[in-house]
Amino acid sequence: MDKLVTIAKIMTGFPGKFGIPRQSGLVPELKGTIVFEPEFRNADALRGLEGFSHIWLIWEFSQAIREDWSPTVRPPRLGGNTRLGVFATRSPFRPNPIGLSCVKLESIEQNSPQGPLIHVSGADLMDGTPIYDIKPYISYTDCQPQATSGFTGAVSMNPLNVIIPQHLAAKTKPGTLNALRGILAQDPRPRYQDDPDREYGFEFDGYHVKFNVPDRKTLAVTDITRL
Repeated sequence: MDKLVTIAKIMTGFPGKFGIPRQSGLVPELKGTIVFEPEFRNADALRGLEGFSHIWLIWEFSQAIREDWSPTVRPPRLGGNTRLGVFATRSPFRPNPIGLSCVKLESIEQNSPQGPLIHVSGADLMDGTPIYDIKPYISYTDCQPQATSGFTGAVSMNPLNVIIPQHLAAKTKPGTLNALRGILAQDPRPRYQDDPDREYGFEFDGYHVKFNVPDRKTLAVTDITRL
């Protein structure tokens, strides 16, 4: 092969980009399933992977492909007002639209009708995202406790207090509510938007969720509707 090919796609609860955590691992409750393309449905390719707790996913920003590129971008983490070099960020708008995520390997299902499946958690990918490669996370080389975090280390990460009325929480199916709380606690709004009266909405796991952020510490869910 002389070019990148899609080896798999990941199935998640996010049909759109809004609401997806900004980094992998921020919401451990988020589940995903990696489904291999027909030509890569070979159990031998996964032999030994079960011994690892985490894996790296190399994937395509399939909704951010552009013909040109910019040497600078405006990271949402800085409110979208400051420009930094694209290679100093994880912006999806890159010369090559390639993403990198570390996710927890929950299990490998060998004998499904779709061939071998990999079940993961902590994924930050949209439903149907193309996967280019899968590599094991190796703790003695991939973990660098002394690493610094550049501009990201100076920005506070205080989760919001999420309020979901009981009658709305009761609408969700098992396993969805905890993941939804984790997503909302990360404040999925663009960083430059801070209107306490504005209502936001997004789709997750078969539900349309509406919410507002009345103050800097609280997010209130206003409606949950089954799609």
